[in-house]
Amino acid sequence: MRKNNLRNIAIIAHVDHGKTTLVDGIISQSGIFHKNKKLESRLLDDMDQERERGITINANNTAVYYKNTKINIVDTPGHVDFGGEVERSLNMVDGAVLLVDAAEGPLPQTRFVVKKMLDKQLPVILVINKIDRSDARIEEVKDEVYDLFIDLEADIEQLEFPVLYTQATTGEAHYKIGDKHTNLKPLFETIISEIPGPEANDDEKVQFLITNLDYCDYVGEIGIGRLRNGVLELGQNYSLCKENSTESNIKLSALFTFNGLERKPVERAEAGDIVAIGGIEGINIGDTISDNHDPRPLPRIKVDQPTVSMFFYVNTSPYADEGEYLTSRHLKARLEKAELHNVAIEMDELEGRTDCFKISGRGELQMAVLIETLRREGYSLMVAKPEVILIEENGQTQEPYEKVFVDIPEEYVGEVTDKLANRKGRMTHMMNHGNGRVDIEFIIPTRGLIGYRSQFLTDTRGYGVMNTIFDSYQEWAGQIKQRKTGSIIADRRGTITPYSYHSMKDRGELFFAPGTKVYEGMVIGERNRPGDLDVNIVREKKLTNVRAAAKDTTVTLKPPRELSLEQAIEFIAKDELVEVTPENIRLRKKLLTARERKIARRHRKKELQAT
Repeated sequence: MRKNNLRNIAIIAHVDHGKTTLVDGIISQSGIFHKNKKLESRLLDDMDQERERGITINANNTAVYYKNTKINIVDTPGHVDFGGEVERSLNMVDGAVLLVDAAEGPLPQTRFVVKKMLDKQLPVILVINKIDRSDARIEEVKDEVYDLFIDLEADIEQLEFPVLYTQATTGEAHYKIGDKHTNLKPLFETIISEIPGPEANDDEKVQFLITNLDYCDYVGEIGIGRLRNGVLELGQNYSLCKENSTESNIKLSALFTFNGLERKPVERAEAGDIVAIGGIEGINIGDTISDNHDPRPLPRIKVDQPTVSMFFYVNTSPYADEGEYLTSRHLKARLEKAELHNVAIEMDELEGRTDCFKISGRGELQMAVLIETLRREGYSLMVAKPEVILIEENGQTQEPYEKVFVDIPEEYVGEVTDKLANRKGRMTHMMNHGNGRVDIEFIIPTRGLIGYRSQFLTDTRGYGVMNTIFDSYQEWAGQIKQRKTGSIIADRRGTITPYSYHSMKDRGELFFAPGTKVYEGMVIGERNRPGDLDVNIVREKKLTNVRAAAKDTTVTLKPPRELSLEQAIEFIAKDELVEVTPENIRLRKKLLTARERKIARRHRKKELQAT
């Protein structure tokens, strides 16, 4: 039966199209807060990284009430690297609000999320946001969304979606451009009329699919999901249906429903609602809580497989003690926790090694977020360059390919096209809008994009926009030349001196300023030619009795090129690592001493000659 007093919706959009701002407006206009209460912006982005990066990383839940109807809202990530969050979120809802920028239109990540939504046959409400932009092209964007649905093979019913027009920053929604609505009432009304209530039955056997995990110091692990059927009550016995086993006589120590930004403790939860449970140890995403005597597990959540992997190492650098958690035991436990909470991440232990773990995920950004999270939690570790995950199909090696969409000024078309072609990219579409900017679409191996994002921004002087989405596995494209320059490497431990720093100006570009502590084997800069260069960067100027008045007073030191975590991961070569501690991000060679690296080169040369 339909629960007409309940609606479960997801809000989906591309990065920076105003999704989280619209959720802020929905929450503030729902009446769950006192009118005089001052609310922060981006209420559901509770991670520091989400606020700093301006993107949603974790799917979050909230609930509001409108005309005696409870509306559960899931705010989903807009970046394709966090597609696992999106896929889990869509398992909890009965419809979606698709938010599209009035100027930019549907972009690659929009396509990714819409495809998942159409596969689940979810009804959609199209919301064209930022209609006040000076470059808004509302009718064209609406046509582009229809084209996107047709391209994704939507059926006739799925194409008949309602369209609203909003300014999320001012909290306004309109049925038609120019109507007199000054609030989000049209959006609330459309959600109630167009999104069906959940199909659920309180009298059936309990079926609760765990879709997300959280942790509370008082309750322990918390499982979040939608109660498909039956009623959950505190004090009752249930069964926990895991992937390969079923545990009986499970009791809940806590039960919550969502109300605004809070979890509301309840004694009883009804079918169709999105709820949270506590008190069960060892739960995993995809497990089902069901009847104790007649368990009926729901299909486990399936997500797209990872395409990129990285090796995480225990930190063996001289300054590893800058972190609080240093051992393999600490690192392994934390990575297992990350795997448990995110179905899009996989962890593998390496045979015969206890100091290294292989982490597989959706993309570089997802990896960078995980590494930054560990750094902020006090972990000290090292990571290698990302590698793509290969598969064997009919005796043929295949690798993942991406669709790349670039929006660049006309004058940079040649440079960007040439760089992507050198990385095995194939241009499939180009459109010149006649306003000085060009849209180009490429198909390129995923490994061809590793290390390119920073180069793209440099090549386009910061004016280019690049978006990617996984396309398919195709035949191995052959060798791709990556970084052509070598590294500048410190040959001893000490502190960078201004004298040595200045003497490197003709050798390349340094990453660290004078006064920075370095050690032997630490990568301190990028050389301006191929091949690595070992230098004494801690050398002091020799003192003599001869002085020229004011000789050194006019020396100007060029500022270093400081690398962010993502830039460091993109920069390193195969024989290098990024060292990450709570205090610093450094680059280093896997083999720290010049002698070790020389012996390793000799062995590689012999192996090549033998083959």
